[in-house]
Amino acid sequence: MNNLRVYGKAPYRVAVIHGGPGAPGEMAPVARELSEMRGVLEPLQTMTTVEGQVEELATVLNEHGDLPVTLVGHSWGAMLSYIFTAHHPALVKKLVLVSSGPYEARYAAGIMETRLGRLTEEERASFDELSKALDDPANSDKDAIFAQLGELTSKADAYESLPHENDTIECDVALFQSVWQEAEELRRSGRMLELGRDIRCPVVAIHGDYDPHPAEGIATPLARVISDFRFILLERCGHHPWYERYARESFYAMLRQELA
Repeated sequence: MNNLRVYGKAPYRVAVIHGGPGAPGEMAPVARELSEMRGVLEPLQTMTTVEGQVEELATVLNEHGDLPVTLVGHSWGAMLSYIFTAHHPALVKKLVLVSSGPYEARYAAGIMETRLGRLTEEERASFDELSKALDDPANSDKDAIFAQLGELTSKADAYESLPHENDTIECDVALFQSVWQEAEELRRSGRMLELGRDIRCPVVAIHGDYDPHPAEGIATPLARVISDFRFILLERCGHHPWYERYARESFYAMLRQELA
């Protein structure tokens, strides 16, 4: 199946939702770890609209999940899981938001500045060059350029990353640009935050204190719209907790506790 990978044994009551948009496969290490205690689904996003990704996820869960499921979403995947849960509340037992993006536009303004400030002068120059190449209509291999930008971004996002393989299957810049443009408008308009009022299940946000996405951009807005909401801050932790030297074990311990 081109939009699903399965780990462990049935019943499948947990689904891990990758970010990007357009970075399928990055949640594979989390899926493998959690499959030691639960059957885990890893849906892979292929649709180029927010609504398309929501309905694709609904189809996968209805066909393969033991409903309602616990959704563990990372970065954009956390935001997609949040939108999905608002639209399909009966399908979700619990929502775990890992390293989510902020839910109000004002909190997103400084993210890129923070990232660039963590890179060396040479890396910043490379980032600028790659960004210009990505915007150049003459470049035909934009997915490769997008992947290189992702590597620099991941370096800036990490507090102290452990050595690891890149589990992303492929980078799809066209999918990223299409979905993210729509998602940013949802956030700018305030409609994304308002969706939280339709979420009925418990919501837990796990976030690193070194993540360039500001913690207050998740904790403060969601506390206003979700009645059963908890926020957990991991120390010495960047955007991918499962790769972080000092936070990895605490992160997995928290996830296991939430799934128990």
